[in-house]
Amino acid sequence: MEQISEGTVFYDKELTEKIIGCAIEVHRQLGPGLLESAYEECLCHELTLRGVLFERQRPLPVEYKGIKLDCGYRMDIVVNNRVVLELKCVDKISAVHEAQLSTYLRLSNIRTGLIINFYTDILKHGIKRLVS
Repeated sequence: MEQISEGTVFYDKELTEKIIGCAIEVHRQLGPGLLESAYEECLCHELTLRGVLFERQRPLPVEYKGIKLDCGYRMDIVVNNRVVLELKCVDKISAVHEAQLSTYLRLSNIRTGLIINFYTDILKHGIKRLVS
């Protein structure tokens, strides 16, 4: 598997490209304008069809002063325990979305994340990669 360096951090190019390919296929079939939950369901189906291991709605406890607290946070999809997917259906990806994913990466000790915003005419314009 090819790893690409972003600064001093590496991410799995092959896996992220496979995930993006799955998301593009879902967007090609459905287009923009549905609820996030519909895209999540279809993306999980597409990942399954392509043999990609994932976990859906993984709980994310918050650790505070040595205690893990269940605050109800859930990561939309975690692929192969290496990439966190945060799915959106919004006008545009904002700084708060990036901060949310960045925090999920830090709390989960996963280094790579993708924000995938299905509310775009061309999906590649709605994808943002974060590497911690």
